[in-house]
Amino acid sequence: MSEDQPVVCVVDDDAEVRRALERLLRSTGYAAWAFPSAKAFIESGRGQHPGCLVLDVRMPELSGLDLQQALDEAGCHMPIIFITGYGDVPTAVRAIRRGAVDMLIKPVDERQLFAAVSRALQIDRAEQAIRAEQAELGRRYARLTPRERQVFALVVAGLLNKQVAARLGTSERTVKVHRARVMRKLGVESFAELVRLGTQLGIGPAPVARFPSPSYNGASQLPQGPMADMRVGE
Repeated sequence: MSEDQPVVCVVDDDAEVRRALERLLRSTGYAAWAFPSAKAFIESGRGQHPGCLVLDVRMPELSGLDLQQALDEAGCHMPIIFITGYGDVPTAVRAIRRGAVDMLIKPVDERQLFAAVSRALQIDRAEQAIRAEQAELGRRYARLTPRERQVFALVVAGLLNKQVAARLGTSERTVKVHRARVMRKLGVESFAELVRLGTQLGIGPAPVARFPSPSYNGASQLPQGPMADMRVGE
């Protein structure tokens, strides 16, 4: 089985329930693995791979809620479907608030289980795509030189090329060269795309002070803003 193939992981200390759910899921075409405890699941490392988790709430040692918290703290975002033999509303609310996809009551209704698993795998696919995009963006950003990163941060903050040059103690022409290189390395063609990537990287935009002329007498002397200074080749 490929590590990229989504797997439905069943974690339940009740061997009969565990085997039944694993067989049911496999009978409908899902790849499914079963684990007798939260500890066994953690040790498998499966939480770092695509898929979702069908997780019993009450288990000895680490409970389902304990595992949910441990995975969250470890940065693992595998979608979780809780199953329980008890209609515990406060527990359900707690689990859902922490991001659980659903809480199903044992004996689990097949249609409800399949619907929940389908939703969970859709969520996981979307999150995997976002993480892949972020990783690719990080690789592009790592190609920028320290000076290009400075120019990038100031540009997405809203400074004009001449303001960036003054801030960095360089010429406007040099800033334009750096800006063009930044856009090429990041694979963008417009100022709007550059700002969007800056936001994704947590770099900007941020409020920036404007510097009108001391002899300012009207709107015609206001700075024109970053959109008027977009042409990187001029």
